[in-house]
Amino acid sequence: MERLGRQDPDGIQELFAEEIDWHVPGSDALPWTGRRTRREEVAPYFTTMWPHFAPGRSKVVPERVIVDGGDVVLLAVWTHTVVATGKEFTTSAATHLTVEDNRIVRMHLYEDTLTVEKAFNAG
Repeated sequence: MERLGRQDPDGIQELFAEEIDWHVPGSDALPWTGRRTRREEVAPYFTTMWPHFAPGRSKVVPERVIVDGGDVVLLAVWTHTVVATGKEFTTSAATHLTVEDNRIVRMHLYEDTLTVEKAFNAG
């Protein structure tokens, strides 16, 4: 979480195994969404996504962390403002991580993708 807060994409990427199961659902309109399978794809996720959100206008409210063996679920509420539209949106999110041999091997994000996509639509 510290590396995420510092917006350190390379530092975040170091936490992942070489081969990963990464899924962020979304649409073609959101270029950072989709599946990734390699560690070197992690940093570009963040460097592609972050410029779309107004600097200093994002807020993450952690609600709960659930740990069961190598599985970790992070529950939070995210608020962002889209640069292109000026629209602010808030969505609850769950991030499911799986850790093996001290590396993250799985990251699946669950959020209200319709709310996110609507914030990116100018209409």
